[in-house]
Order: sequence, then C-alpha cells, then structure tokens
Amino acid sequence: MIQQKLAEKFTILNDRGIGMLTRIYNIKKACGDPKAKPSYLVDKNLESVVKFIVRKFPAIETRNNNQQLTQLQKEKSEILKNLSLYYFTFVDVMEFKDNVSELLNTIDACQVFFDVTVNFDLTKNYLDLVVTYTTLMMLLSRIEERKAIIGLYNYAHEMTHGAREYPRLGQMIVDYENPLKKMMEEFVPHGKSLSDALISLQMVYPRRNLSADQWRNAQLLSLISAPSTMLNPAQSDTMPCEYLSLDCMEKWIVFGFVLCHAVLNTDPAALSLWKLALQSSTCLCLFRDEVFHIHKACEDLFVNIRGYNKRLNDIKECKEQALSQAGTMHRERRKFLRSALKELATVLSDQPGLLGPKALFVFMALSFARDEIIWLLRHADNIQKKSTDDFIDKHVAELIFYMEELRAHIRKYGPVMQRYYVQYLSGFDAVILNELVQNLSVCPEDESIIMSSFVNTMTSLSVKQGIQPATYDSRLPAYTSVSKASLGIADHRELGKMMNTIIFHTKMVDSLVEMLVETSDISIFCFYSRAFEKMFQQCLELPSQSRHSISFPLLCTHFMSCTHELCPEERHHIGDRSLSLCNMFLDEMAKQARNLITDICTEQCTLSDQLLPKHCAKTISQAVNKKSKKLTGKKGEPEREKPGVESMRKNRLLVTNLDKLHTALSELCFSINYVPNMVVWEHTFTPREYLTSHLEIRFTKSIVGMTMYNQATQEIAKPSELLTSVRSYMTVLQSIENYVQIDITRVFNNVLLQQTQHLDSHGEPTITSLYTNWYLETLLRQVSNGHIAYFPAMKAFVNLPTENELTFNAEEYSDISEMRSLSELLGPYGMKFLSESLMWHISSQVAELKLGFFILKLFYGRLKPCLCLLSVAVDSVLKRMTIIGVILSFRSLAQEALRDVLSFHIPFLVSSVEDFKDHIPRETDMKVAMNVYELSSAAGLPCEIDPALVVALSSQKSENISPEEEYKIACLLMVFVAVSMPTLASNVMSQYSPAIEGHCNNIHCLAKAVNQIAAALFTIHKGSIEDRLKEFLALASSSLLKIGQETDKMTTRNRESVYLLLDMIVQESPFLTMDLLESCFPYVLLRNAYHAVYKQSISSSA
Repeated sequence: MIQQKLAEKFTILNDRGIGMLTRIYNIKKACGDPKAKPSYLVDKNLESVVKFIVRKFPAIETRNNNQQLTQLQKEKSEILKNLSLYYFTFVDVMEFKDNVSELLNTIDACQVFFDVTVNFDLTKNYLDLVVTYTTLMMLLSRIEERKAIIGLYNYAHEMTHGAREYPRLGQMIVDYENPLKKMMEEFVPHGKSLSDALISLQMVYPRRNLSADQWRNAQLLSLISAPSTMLNPAQSDTMPCEYLSLDCMEKWIVFGFVLCHAVLNTDPAALSLWKLALQSSTCLCLFRDEVFHIHKACEDLFVNIRGYNKRLNDIKECKEQALSQAGTMHRERRKFLRSALKELATVLSDQPGLLGPKALFVFMALSFARDEIIWLLRHADNIQKKSTDDFIDKHVAELIFYMEELRAHIRKYGPVMQRYYVQYLSGFDAVILNELVQNLSVCPEDESIIMSSFVNTMTSLSVKQGIQPATYDSRLPAYTSVSKASLGIADHRELGKMMNTIIFHTKMVDSLVEMLVETSDISIFCFYSRAFEKMFQQCLELPSQSRHSISFPLLCTHFMSCTHELCPEERHHIGDRSLSLCNMFLDEMAKQARNLITDICTEQCTLSDQLLPKHCAKTISQAVNKKSKKLTGKKGEPEREKPGVESMRKNRLLVTNLDKLHTALSELCFSINYVPNMVVWEHTFTPREYLTSHLEIRFTKSIVGMTMYNQATQEIAKPSELLTSVRSYMTVLQSIENYVQIDITRVFNNVLLQQTQHLDSHGEPTITSLYTNWYLETLLRQVSNGHIAYFPAMKAFVNLPTENELTFNAEEYSDISEMRSLSELLGPYGMKFLSESLMWHISSQVAELKLGFFILKLFYGRLKPCLCLLSVAVDSVLKRMTIIGVILSFRSLAQEALRDVLSFHIPFLVSSVEDFKDHIPRETDMKVAMNVYELSSAAGLPCEIDPALVVALSSQKSENISPEEEYKIACLLMVFVAVSMPTLASNVMSQYSPAIEGHCNNIHCLAKAVNQIAAALFTIHKGSIEDRLKEFLALASSSLLKIGQETDKMTTRNRESVYLLLDMIVQESPFLTMDLLESCFPYVLLRNAYHAVYKQSISSSA
C-alpha cells in the first residue's frame, strides 16, 4: 500500500511545498515593509513586550511575568485575529516538514531506485521535494519577526484560552536558526537515496552545461544543418532530460550535496558535479527574488567540519572561476541562442508542420533561453565583481522575443502537433512498447495488466476519433522502483527510457500549455520590476533592438502563472502589477514612436517650407540680375541650394538624419504591430490603440503649435503656410499605415473635426478660435483704426501708408489664396464659427446704433426740422455702418473662399444646394426660405438675406421695447444713414480710387452694410425689404442732389466719389434696379462722376 502512494505523495507535497513557499515569501515581504508589517510589531507601546518575548523565546511562563505582559491583555483578541494567518502558516510549515520527513523515511525503508535517465518523473519529484523542503526552511529562517509573531500569538492565546499552543512550533523555529546545518544532520540517514539520485545527473548536467562554442560546433537546435534529416523526428534516450532546466539541476546539485556532503569525499563523480555547479553561478534562486550565495554559505558550513580543508579550497577555486569566467560563458551562450532561436522561429513560421517531428528542439530552445535569462536577471541584481559588463545585456529583448515567437507558434499550431503525436503514439510507440513487454523475462500480473492497458490505449488512438486524452499513469515508475518490486526498473533500463519517451509524446497531445509553462515561464520578472524596466529602457534606446520591445508587454502575460491557490490574496497584487507594467510599456513604446513621427514631420515640414513661393524671390532676383549682367552680393558667396537637393545621392552609404528616423520608426512599428491584442489578467490590451491615441494628442498639439500664435505681439502664421505644414504632417502620418495597421483616417477625422470647433475635447483653444480671434482683434481692428483698407479690385485688405507701420502685411492674410487656405483648415464648421463671431461684432455695432436712435425716436415724425440737432451723431453713425460694411466684406471674402473650396471637394453637392437656393418660389414661407438660406450660407453661397445676420440681430430684441418701436428704430436708422451720406463728401479720404475700385476710408463698404442690414432688420420685423430700400434710395438720392447746389468747395471736394455710392448700393442689392436709380438720380450725373474720378486719378498719378 505504501508503494502505491509514493507517486501521489510526491505530487501532493511538491505542490503544497510551492504553496507554502509562496505564503512564507509573502510574510517575509510584508514584515520587511514598514507599511505592511503587523501593527503590533511597530507599536511603541508594545515594543518592550516584543523584545521581552524574543529574548525569552521559546519558553516563557506567563504567570511569572505578569508585569511585562500586562499590556497584552487589552490587545489579546485583536492579536489573535490579526496574527492568526501568520501563525497558522508557520504551523502549516511544521506539518509540511513532518510529512516530508515521513516520506523520506518511507523512501529509505523501501530502498527506492532513483535515476533521472530511467525513472525521470519519480527522480525529478524526489529531488524537487528535497530542494523545496530545504528552500522553505531557509526562507522561514530569514523572517526576522517570526519569534515575535509566534510568541505574541501564543501569549494572547494562552491568556484567552488558558492553554499553550506552540511548544513544537517554537522548538522547530529554534532548531532551524541555521537551517542548512540542521538539515545536514537530518539528512544523514537519507544520504544514500539522495546521492544516488544526484549522481544519476553525471551524464545529463555536464551535457547541458557546455560552452557556446561547443553548442555551435554541434550545430545545436539547427533544423537546416542536415536538410536530409529535417523530417526525421528528434529522438533521444533521455527525452525529458533534454529540456530539463539547468537552473533546477544546479539547485539539486548544490543543495543536495550540501545535505549529503560526505559523498563528496568518497565519490569523484559527485565531486565533479558539485564543482561544475559551483563554477557556473555565484548565487542560486531560492524563491522568486530571494537568492542563496553559494560559495559563502558552503564555506560557513564546511569550515567547522574536520577534514574538509580540500573542500574549502575547492570552493575558493570555484568561486574565483565563477567570478572570472561564468559571466563571459553565459554571455556567449545568450549570443548563440539569439541566432539559434531566430533561425528556429523563421523556419517554423515558414514550415509549421516541422513542429511535429522537431517539437523536442523547440522545448529545448525555450528551456535553454529561459535558463540564461533567469541567470542574467539573478546575477545582475546580485553582482559580486567590480566589472559589470557581463551582466548588462542590451540584446536580451531579442532573446525574449524569439521565445515568445516560438510560444506563439506552439499555441497557434497546437492541433498540428497533437495530430502528429496521436499518430506517433499509435503507429510507433505502441509497437515498440509491445515488443519490449513481450521480451521481458519476468512480468508480474499487475504490471502486465498495466502495460497491456498502455499498449491497447495507444494503439486505439486515432485522428478520426478526435484528439482524446492520452494520459500516462505516473504510478508505474513508483511500483517498479522499490527494491522488492518483481519487475525492477533498474534491471530494465530500456523499458524505463522508452516510458520516458512515451511520457513526452503524451504531453505533446495533452499538456502543451503545461509544457510551455514548464520550459518557458519567466514570470520571475514580476519580482524584479526595477531590472525589468531598465531592460525595457535599454531596448528602446537601441534602435536595432526596438523591434523586440513588444516582448516586455508580452512577458506580463506570464505573471499570473506564478500565483498559487494556497495564497489567493496575492493574485490581485500580482495582477495589478502585471497590468500597470504592461500599460507602462505599451505607453512608452507609443510615446517613442510618436516622438519619431514628430521628428520626421518636422523634417518634412522644413522641406515643404522650402517650396513656398516666398523663397523663390531670391532665385528670381539672381536670375534677373545674371541676365542683366549685374553683380549682386559679395564675391565668393555660396549659391543657395535648391529644394530637392537632399534627394540626390552620390553614395548609398550616406545616411541622412531622415533615413535614421525612418529606420528607427519602422523597427519600433514592427513591434507595435506584432500582435493585434494581448490578454493580461483578463484585460485586453491593443498596442495599436496606444499609438493612435498618442498620435491624436500630438497631432492636435502640433497643429495648434504650427500656428505660431503669439498673444503678446499678435503674430500668427499665414493660413497658406499652416496648410502646407499640416499637409506635410498628414502625408507623414498616412505613411504610418505602411508600418502599422491603424486607421489613420480616424485620427484625421477626430483631430481635424475638433479643430473646427471653438475648443477641443480637452478644453484647449483650436486653430478656429485662434484665427477667428486674430482676424477680429488684429486685422479688422486695424481696419477700424484706418490703417488698412479693403480693396474690392484685389479682393483683399491692404495696408495703408501710415506713420506707425504695422507688424504684418494685411494682404498676405486676406487675399483669395489665404482665405481659401483658411477655409481648407477650418472647414464649413470652423467658417460658420468665424461668421457667427463676425455677426456678433456686427450685432454689437447695431445695438449701439439702436441705443442712440431709441433716444431720437421721438423726433422721427419731425425729422427734417430737427436735422440740425442730429448732425453731431452723423459721424458716429457713418463710422459704425462703415465698420459693419468692412466686417461684411471680410465675411464675403471668407464665404467666397469656402464656396471655392467646397466646389473643388464636393462639386455635385454644392451645385445641388445652389440649384435648390436659386429655385425657391417667391411665395415660400420666410421660415422655410431662411432654412434654405442657412444651408446655402453653410456652403459659402451668397444669399439675398443673410441668415447668420438675422439670427445675430434677432437675439437683440429687448423686452422693454415693443415690436412696433423696434420697427420704427430700424426705419429711422435707414433714413438717418441716407440723409447723412452727403457729409462724406467733405472728408479728404473719401476720394474714389479706380485702381482699387473703392475709397481709402472704406466708405464703399457702406453699400454692403446698407443692403444686408436692411434685409436682416426688415426680415426680423416682417417689413417689406424692397419698399424700405426704395425709400432709402430716394432719400439718399435727394440728399446727394442737394450737395450739387453747394458752393463751398471744402464741403463738396469729393462729391463725385460719394455719388458713386448710389451705384454701388444698387449693384450690391438684389432688391434694387438701375431703372429705379434712374428715376431718383440722373444717370448723367453718375456718368460724369465716373469720368471725373478717373480723370482725377490719371492726373494725380501723372
């Protein structure tokens, strides 16, 4: 019965041992952290009690020490509650120790045969249990607060229940103060079994611990070194030993021979193994980031043992060799494995069917690489030599990357491997096993039944039936390994090796995921966060390695595999750490890519800037001067390079900064695009979305930054130049789609649409708000101040010669090309916001006019006799109306530019809107018509009634004024403007200039102001626009005809120029005709006026 339970006990105790290690580790970390340490251990009031307990540990009589322990009376219930988890963990350790000791005694009594090459699983489980047990006791001894915790709990328990709880536990803590020394005594009776198991590694460990040159000469892991055997299955007499962890074997050897150290003096094979392990490392992993410094610990143990001087000398020699050569040896191994794994991954990605016959190579490669990475991580954090070059590997990311690539191949093509090995088990392994069983000289009935069952099960496996579990009964090695077994595995080694091979093949069918964890799990990085982050930063800093940076986020998917069901409380902590690290890595990768893209965009914007028209002036000037044979500049002045010269390459080896940026970007984008998503602790991460998000943020900031808006000096980039830069930026961003599968159009839509609004999604100003503010507060304000005039002939605002020169040229910001560029940038939404802002300013001017006329409305019926009283307000009214006209003229330019842009992009839609507008029936309801006008205005089409102006003015309706009074004020405004027009003739700036088709004081803008203000006001007040404009024309004509009778030359100096305003008003109006003007104002006067101003213009220019 005992024999039948060996395998089960090994399995249960090994699993429980890992769970106990996890719990003890967490207790140690908690006690080492002041924030997480139990409060009773840091409470100043209990400090003396704790010291007393530790000093008297383990035997203290509470009855004789009431004074020292009285303070525990108040806290006893809380102590029992809060320290119970710690205490019972220590109790579990004691129970685990008891069970392990019992099992070890059973093994000695049964004289179990151990040989890792024959009964692999049993031997491995045995050695794992010994190491786990040793590690657990060592880790327990490292908890400095263990005596305080156990003592506090015991006293609290005794005070509460009146009985002592821990006599055995306290003694165990005292006995294992020096755990290795105690265990050396404890393992004396187990030395034979342990040494036999360890010596069986004499063929396996040296073969695994070869140098990189030996691996290279043997062409290890190469599938293409012998093409003729590529399809042959990878075979070995010791299949499981081939991928056995080197780190695991070194722990077996070091700890095992320390526990049974006597064999080192008697068996040269044991001594050779032990020395080889001591030469390979300076420290071993106890558990996670807890390490064991081999040489110092061995020296301390052996120094007091008589006759061990040779062993001490061996330790010193091995230490020197480990310090001088181990780092270099492992560095060369990593270098070899990088190329070997790359070749393996490349071949398997092209021919995944080779995963079947060459599965052993894949798991060997994963195990070898994992061992080297863990060795580097452990030793880099525990350096014992001055030179650290061997412990800094900037290419470790490449090795991890190829590991992840091989893991991905196995996960993706797992069904291929399963189908292969189902056929292998049924068609080959079953036949060989059957022959071996038939040739056995002695085969007891029980073993015969088990063997026959194996053969029958394997033979019945079929791909057509689906992949069925081919689980192997691990109890068979235990049955056949005891000394009194009828079928001893020690006498039938070939059978044992065949069973090892079959076990590997069944794992290929049933346990691929478990095999991946066994051979390639590197969740230990979770506990080396600082080194992990440092490796990641080194990877990003090296352009050739940045393509492998995705391996770091992928590593975070391993972290949850290091948790254990006996310590569920750490799952959330480790899960949160994996999420935060994965998020940080992906964010940093996206930031790096974003910065590279930004640098490329800057370079491209610089190149695009060289093509701007302003830069060709010097070239044209040089060409003209050269033609006229005029010398310019100093002799020897270098000729300016023309745009495009950077694309001329005379040497392929010449690498520009832009080439380097593109190379670095392509490498990093490969990493970002490597996987579409990854799952970390049930959270899905999408690397491409990180890049998209960062590009959106940077693109937004770049667009606003490229406006170069300076609030202090009111400087801003020309719209055409900004548009050129934005297009260059967008061209670069579009090229990103060649590297990463992201929807860059979505980025454009999100960013550019936000830029058409007043504020973006983060509440920051956009180019729409910046340009709207600049045109209103800078350009149009200077127009109001008389420094700029609107030239209809040029369709632009132009600077006027003044004493104080402006810091900008208005024409360069307001001509048709600039306005089209502005429309391209802002789009219909942005231009609508610009229009609404303009209309708000107009409504402010109209409000000021209404305020004045509200006071004068009492004189409306007696206007003619009271004109003398109103002369003071004439200048103010005309100036405000001129400002309104200027704003409307600017809006007209903006609308025309918008129409041109939309006609280019969406001609069919614009023509449909235009057709819709042109065919509104006259009897259509005004609300319906205004809806059509609003649609047309959004497309940049001119309308008889400006809907934006109507909305702006209608919002000014006052509750204190009746609609009738509002209507009277509107009529009074139009009358006042009409009768005030003659006063313009006396202004010296009112002279009409044929060259600009306007007046230098912008009074030609009155035509647009009169028509649009009248149309808007009488639409709001439901009056007849046409009748009111006819009245206006009649009054204006009458007033202007009167100045023809004036004799004062100062009053009539620009009479002809003012006459032309009537023609402009009629030309601008959709409601007035030339016939109507003829009836009010003789056409001959207009003709003579035109003749006079043109004649005056010619004479003045001459």
